[in-house]
Amino acid sequence: MLVGQLLNGLVNGAMYSLVALGFTLIIGVLDKLNFTHPEVFMFGGFVGIVSLEFLPAPWALLVSFVVGGFLGVFTEWVAFRRFKRSDSKITAALSSMALGLVFTDCVQKYWGTEPVSFKTLPAWMEQNIEISGVQFPYLHFFILVVTLVLMLMLHSYIHKTRMGRQIRAVAESPTNAALLGIDVTRVSQAVFFISSGLAAEAGLLLSLRSASANSEIGLTFGLKALAIMAIGGLGDMRGAMLGGLLIGILEASLYLFGLGRWVEMTVWVVVILTMVIKPSGLFSARQALQETRA
Repeated sequence: MLVGQLLNGLVNGAMYSLVALGFTLIIGVLDKLNFTHPEVFMFGGFVGIVSLEFLPAPWALLVSFVVGGFLGVFTEWVAFRRFKRSDSKITAALSSMALGLVFTDCVQKYWGTEPVSFKTLPAWMEQNIEISGVQFPYLHFFILVVTLVLMLMLHSYIHKTRMGRQIRAVAESPTNAALLGIDVTRVSQAVFFISSGLAAEAGLLLSLRSASANSEIGLTFGLKALAIMAIGGLGDMRGAMLGGLLIGILEASLYLFGLGRWVEMTVWVVVILTMVIKPSGLFSARQALQETRA
């Protein structure tokens, strides 16, 4: 029972971390808050419903990432590119919020407001593996492996590629980066593509776990991801990853002790405690992104 709940907590926490990482990338690099992020997360599940009818799971994940990424680039072009000045941040955030509502409305017009079940799922996703007498779904291990791989790939991309170095330079100072010849607009597009792709991946993984996609799930997960970003430290990727896992394990622990009715307030209690004890979060803001000489 204990091990099973711990696994459930890790699975939930891994998905929280992916969504929080997307928020963290944009606010850490571009100092902007993208309110379409929860809707892209939600849309990832519906992309999975379509793609899994024709493609195996790994390819469906790739399709979800690419579609989510292009939604992010579209968001950057429509809602943010016109508002680059520091005094336009609120306008850009409100613009992204409006675009997110458009995304949700489009999904609900096509698929409806009720959860939509997957017509076909790979047989292995419904199978279990027994460890020490406890049944574990293969799907849970799949989610954990995919999440871990995505996090490692993101870390390698940010720290070991040319675009990653440019992203860290823009995070430190967009003005200085532009003076060094870095195309800040191109970097912005790359950041939106990656962050939205991660959100769509998390949306697909959550939909696989529940065997359905829900047009209203974005708000719940989006708010939790924002809270987790605050817990981990604004703009710090390590904080987003660890904060998501922490909340997932805490929620699973409450279920274990029969306190499931308090689960939804867990993240907010942790946010309050974090703001009181360490307002900057678990890690210093932007520290992981601004190590431009690493």
